[in-house]
Amino acid sequence: MKQTLVIAEAGVNHNGSLNMALKLVDAAVKAGVDIVKFQTFKAKNLVTQSASKAQYQIKSTGAEESQLSMLTRLELSHDEHFQLLEYCRSQNIEFLSTAFDFESLDFLVNQIRVSRLKIPSGELTNSPFVLAHARTGLNIILSTGMATLAEVKHALAVIAFGYTESNNAAPSQEAFEKAFQSEAGQRALKDNVILLHCTTEYPAPFNEINLNAMDTLRDQFGLVVGYSDHSKGITIPIAAVAKRAQVIEKHFTLDCTLPGPDHPASIEPDKLSLMVSAIREVEQALGDGIKIPTPSELNNLHVARKSLVAQTDIIKGEYFTDNNLTIKRPGNGMSPDHLWRLTSGEIASKNYLAGELIDE
Repeated sequence: MKQTLVIAEAGVNHNGSLNMALKLVDAAVKAGVDIVKFQTFKAKNLVTQSASKAQYQIKSTGAEESQLSMLTRLELSHDEHFQLLEYCRSQNIEFLSTAFDFESLDFLVNQIRVSRLKIPSGELTNSPFVLAHARTGLNIILSTGMATLAEVKHALAVIAFGYTESNNAAPSQEAFEKAFQSEAGQRALKDNVILLHCTTEYPAPFNEINLNAMDTLRDQFGLVVGYSDHSKGITIPIAAVAKRAQVIEKHFTLDCTLPGPDHPASIEPDKLSLMVSAIREVEQALGDGIKIPTPSELNNLHVARKSLVAQTDIIKGEYFTDNNLTIKRPGNGMSPDHLWRLTSGEIASKNYLAGELIDE
């Protein structure tokens, strides 16, 4: 099986501090993840003065401060982005960041020059923004939290249009659908897009995670599917890999008790390391699906299986019966499957001592 792409979502858990962001990179490297991901935004471009916080944000940061003020504190400057990028390169880990506004997208693509893009769940229905991502030509990871299947399809149609039509082509619902239905559009989606199932709540209740929805996404769109996790602990992302998730994204922090909106729903570095180790073990355990004895099993086959054995001394020419035959280990003699044939009128071709393997 191809190795699962593991994304450690640092997000805004740096609390606006470059030093803390660099420590998050160190923790991600130590855990053995493939990508460390941050968030890039200009708060003034992202929310209005009156935009309210989510309940989980109020719980962790209080209700007095506005969402705009909170996000402004969590911004990283362009210069700090470049320092993060260079540090990630020096540590041999891929830097990725999610853009939340057009200015930030342009910065990530044309200045930071990220190798792929991540569209967060909250932007899935922001078709102009989704289209701008596709028109970069870069690979896209699309989170689908809060979305219906129809909304996911529409976002993919916009992406197909962006990949296959010129930047001068006029966007429209009809044009999006035509691109989605076209052979070129489908090929572009399959070559460039990964869908992430996600439950957008922090932390996500276990009974609302619905990992089986990954199968629905995979069957419906024929794309690579992964899972973006907001649950507590590491059980669910590990289970997602067992259900063939090819990408795992997980929020992490240096300390869950730090002030900030996402720390309580994140895991700390030791748990991140455990998650990655467990994912790599599950990958090995999944195997190729072919049901045959493995090399190590072959070593145990004769020890664990059984053979037909003489229960009593048997004289040459004597009939085999249920009374003079038994079934015991080891398994390197005649299979017990031959019992009924032998006891249906077969006679011994030689003498057998009690306990000797039958060889007929």
